[in-house]
Amino acid sequence: MSNGCDLCEAAVITTRYLENELCWIGDCEICQVPMVVWREHGANPSPELKEQMRGFLAGVADQELGEGIWTFDDHMRNIPDHYHAHARPPGFMRHRAR
Repeated sequence: MSNGCDLCEAAVITTRYLENELCWIGDCEICQVPMVVWREHGANPSPELKEQMRGFLAGVADQELGEGIWTFDDHMRNIPDHYHAHARPPGFMRHRAR
């Protein structure tokens, strides 16, 4: 855990879908889409851990956004030093840019 990191704090301020020892999944406070967050503070989990977290996110995203219509986005724009990834619905980035 890193002092001052909002993702390490893991405050439950939006819908929380899943919590386990590896990660938690909740709606992103900023963009309101499901987001998986690694419990360890760092930007580079192993490929195996990323795949596990992606699997957890897929289960939530398929249920919340629709099976097979969302995309995986792990470009960490606002918090680049703590691994997290979003499930983006169709047209999300185009819609947000307007």
